[in-house]
Formats: sequence, structure tokens, C-alpha cells
Amino acid sequence: MYVLAAPCILDPTLRAEGITSDEDRAAFARALERCAAFGIEVVLLPCPETLHLGRPRPPGPLRGRLDTPAFGALLDRLEEEVRAVIADRGPPLCIIGVDSSPCCGVNRHFHDEDRRPGRGVWLARFPGIRAVDVKTFARYRVYLAAPLFSAAERAFNLRLARFLRGRHHRVALPQELGDEGSVRDEGELCRLYERLRTEIESADVLVAVIDGADADSGTAWEMGYAAGRGIPVVALRTDFRRVGAHERVNLMLECSSPVAGSFGELAALLGDEGEREEKKDYQASGKAMLV
Repeated sequence: MYVLAAPCILDPTLRAEGITSDEDRAAFARALERCAAFGIEVVLLPCPETLHLGRPRPPGPLRGRLDTPAFGALLDRLEEEVRAVIADRGPPLCIIGVDSSPCCGVNRHFHDEDRRPGRGVWLARFPGIRAVDVKTFARYRVYLAAPLFSAAERAFNLRLARFLRGRHHRVALPQELGDEGSVRDEGELCRLYERLRTEIESADVLVAVIDGADADSGTAWEMGYAAGRGIPVVALRTDFRRVGAHERVNLMLECSSPVAGSFGELAALLGDEGEREEKKDYQASGKAMLV
């Protein structure tokens, strides 16, 4: 199990001068931490920009710098080398790129004076391999907010946590952290509150289950707390009921987070494989798939 990765994730000095922020370095480190935590080998791609222009170098777009026959020939040679690696090892989980790079951008790339949508010229050579921006890949520590007051709810939460862990996320699940309802004295409640609040604060993303006629009050609080601290929130609602013509559950929850309707949609919002992976799980388990 391995990923292909832009080499600047391991060595930021490969990037143009002055463009790597502390936020970038933190994302690079977190992405490598995720790979180490789940035993994912990191295979570094060559850096065609450095090979062609050297370092140090000032930042600049593709146009006028890299749109040359010589650079195209370099990409041809490097692509052959990378495809030989893939043929030998099998397909990678994904390619980890760095957005805005003229070569390794995933969602946008520095083409001319503006950033254009789509892959950079180097990653565009591998259209059949899923590419993920490093900052998305780095968000792997999940706090799973959900109601847990019945056997059915707890079983659903465990299934969802298993799904997320199978996609290389570390999951903090309150019912596994002491919130199982057996002890409800005042001191224990306060200690549990502090523990769960700390878990939210250390999360990269909060996943919230908002099924029901109205969302669980504790889950709604957790969503609001995370949103107020700038932690991304992604909601899951499998309940087909609606509260109105334009609302599925509650405008404050819906407008503060994207809402997935299935496990596969949730995976896609988190930057993982989406519906195709969900169908694999269904076929392997022989159990009813959540749709």
C-alpha cells in the first residue's frame, strides 16, 4: 500500500522561494503523519520543475517558463519512469499533490497570471489515478458527533467509525471515550465534557450525524463549537424526511457544513474514494448498503 506524492511534501526547499507558509509545512507534516500511522508507504514523484529550472528559483506560472518543447520532453521521460514504478508495484491509493503548483496542482494550477481549475501539467499526465491536495489529505483526525442513546444509534456509529477508519482516518467516537450513559454524576459529566471538548479542538474535521426529525442537541452543539473554532464540519443525513421545501433539517446546520446523504458521499466530501468504495464494502459484506 503506497501513495505517490509531490516531493516538496518531504522537502519544501524544492518549491519556489518564498511560497511555503507555516500552514503549508504543518499540512505536509500531517500528511506524512497519516501515512506513518496507517502503514502507507510514501513514494516520491520526481520534481520536473526543479529538474528543469533548478533551485533556488522565483515563483512563476507555467506559461512562459515551462511550456517549452524541452520541458515537454522531460515530462515524457519522467512519466515513463513513474509508469514503470506503477507497473511494478500496482496502482497507488492516490497521488498527493500541492494546489496552485503549475506542475503538481490538483484542483487548480498556476497557468498564467491566474490560477486555473484542474490539475497541473505534471499530474495531468496521470488522469486515471485519483489525486488529492495535500491539505485535504492532511485532514485525517475525525471527531464523530452523533446521538448515542439507543442500541441502534450506537451500532450505526460503530459502523460509520469502522468505515472511516478503513479509509485511514483516526476517529474519536464519544461512546468509545466514556460517553456511554452508565455514569452520570456531576463530576463525571464535567470531566467527560472537558475530554470531548479537547477531542474536538484537536480534530482536523468534525463529522456529524444529523438524522432524525431534528438533529440531536448535543451533536448540534458540537457542530457549532467546531465551526466557531474554524474546524471544518461535514454532516451525514440519511433520513429522507425534510423540515421544509428548502431545508432538510435545519438551516444553521446545513449552511455551516456540506451534507452527505450516504457513506459514499461522505467519503467523497472528505477527499476519499466515494461511491465506488462504498459499493465494494457492500459487495464484500453482503449486508444492506446505506443509500
